[in-house]
Amino acid sequence: MLDVLQLESHYQQARDALLESRNEQGHWEGELSASALSTATAISALSLVRTYAQGADRGDLPGQEILDDLIDRGVAYLLQQQNDDGGWGDTSLSYSNIATTMLVVSALHLAGRAGDETARLQEADEYLDREGRIEGLRRRYGKDKTFVIPILANAALAGLVDWDDVTPLPFELACFPQSLYRLLQMPVVSYAIPALVAIGQARFFHRPPRNPLAWLVRRLAIGRSRRVLGRSQPESGGYLEATPLTSFVVMSLASIGQATSDVTLRGVQFLVDSVREDGSWPIDTNLATWNTSLALKALDNGGEDLSQLDCLDWLLGCQHQGRHPFTGASPGGWGWSDLSGAVPDCDDTPGALLAIAAWRRGRDCGDSTCQRIDRSAAAGLQWILSLQNRDGGWPTFCRGWGKLPFDRSGTDLSAHVLRAIRAWWNDLERLGLNRAEFQRAVERGFSYLEKQQQADGSWLPLWFGNQDNPEDENPVFGTARVLPAYFAWDRGEDREAQRGLDWLSGKVNPDGGWGGGPAVVNISGQSTVSTVEETALAVETLARAGLEGNSQEILHRGIEWLQDAVETGRFKQSAPIGFYFAKLWYHERLYPVIFTVAALGQVVSELPTGNSRVAVAEPYG
Repeated sequence: MLDVLQLESHYQQARDALLESRNEQGHWEGELSASALSTATAISALSLVRTYAQGADRGDLPGQEILDDLIDRGVAYLLQQQNDDGGWGDTSLSYSNIATTMLVVSALHLAGRAGDETARLQEADEYLDREGRIEGLRRRYGKDKTFVIPILANAALAGLVDWDDVTPLPFELACFPQSLYRLLQMPVVSYAIPALVAIGQARFFHRPPRNPLAWLVRRLAIGRSRRVLGRSQPESGGYLEATPLTSFVVMSLASIGQATSDVTLRGVQFLVDSVREDGSWPIDTNLATWNTSLALKALDNGGEDLSQLDCLDWLLGCQHQGRHPFTGASPGGWGWSDLSGAVPDCDDTPGALLAIAAWRRGRDCGDSTCQRIDRSAAAGLQWILSLQNRDGGWPTFCRGWGKLPFDRSGTDLSAHVLRAIRAWWNDLERLGLNRAEFQRAVERGFSYLEKQQQADGSWLPLWFGNQDNPEDENPVFGTARVLPAYFAWDRGEDREAQRGLDWLSGKVNPDGGWGGGPAVVNISGQSTVSTVEETALAVETLARAGLEGNSQEILHRGIEWLQDAVETGRFKQSAPIGFYFAKLWYHERLYPVIFTVAALGQVVSELPTGNSRVAVAEPYG
């Protein structure tokens, strides 16, 4: 039997921690983990700029001392991150992988540190030998060349592989209108067009094609495709606010005589601006919009009055009002951050729609703020409707782009969209939207989810993983994210939903939690391998289902696991479940806190005494 007062106390403790983690502007910025992978690419880029800018008019390029300091600090960080097996992982909590290890080795060579670190490099070489080097790298990514080619290009620039090992990229395709990109069978995913251009030109420069026609076509496309780089580069200088993508562009351009071009200079400035105090770089600048949307919805689960928070205007201001230069996306979507490099996508947009729907609920329609919310909601809903793929699911950025990872439809994204539509379902006519169109979209969406359900009843997400699972997949996350869409539409009795619930209930660990990873010690001195994030997601989902019998006992054990995590402070411990572009791992400081609040808030809102708990206005100020 759960202790209700203790449960509410733990919820309030987690909630207060979440409220206290807001920044000075009143929203949640969070903090992405430092990344050895990002740091390695930044070091390579800055080292090549340092080399190729010598003797040139440096313009606005940072001085030699600044570049030297950044490179030295980055190298020092990397040397601290090498694992016992000789390799490097993406983050301090990640297992070694061939991609990051190859990038680190290239960075140490380009930084001029190979002679000083022979022992470390020998250990790294032995690790790469065991993993199969180039062939092992290609096995890791399969058909997707989005990250294989940049890694090998980086290694070629370091003199570690031959340029013949780097597949030529048809950068001339970038000269076509954006509207035709999805029809051109690009060898990389939609977000990697800057890499296609810059690395493609580097390969052309360092190893020109023998075919005279191919040489002529690409030679003529250099100037025009390079202008695409300039047009798609955000004000911050960082493509997608992502260190790896920006670094690959910078290092490629620097190596072909463009070390002081405008694009390179803006890219270098982004790297200078985004370095951490410890000399590292994160995978991306921040996930502020995403974190804020998740935090608001988590607090809404617990019945909190969101109007006491002062981040609504900020969140509405993050909505894109014009066609985006990077993907050509129409106005109306939200990206993961308010920064200029963020791109509207089909996970952050439904996340924002759910958050503003929670804020809007129960307020007077004549209120000017509500009218502004309604305008934003109408634009956002129309935006996600236009992005639905032929298979009935929703992709991340671009409709109908292709089947490569992160361009195809995703179950977690599609379920998120379905929940957002349901949140605004009764308001569609008032918002001037066609209910019949959305009804068709919903039916097609559920048909997609049905087809994507695995044989065991689980669903696999697109943007999250678990490094302890086969193929790095995270069915706990995927299933816990898909099932709420069924509940939202009163389809919890559907066969697919029941199979998903059975699977999720059956995957509880002996310690009462969900997920996997390195063991930690709980308050009782017992070893636990479950993660806060996955346990919280499972508990929130099972609580929504209102389980009975044996399943209720499973739910209670999960709740107790989370309470123990709050009691000991472990609910603030992040796990590397974030799965960024091309299998790049990250963890986010706020994820475990947000997910814990969402789960315990869902539980306390179901309690008979849930409306009698202590008022919560004070922490909001």
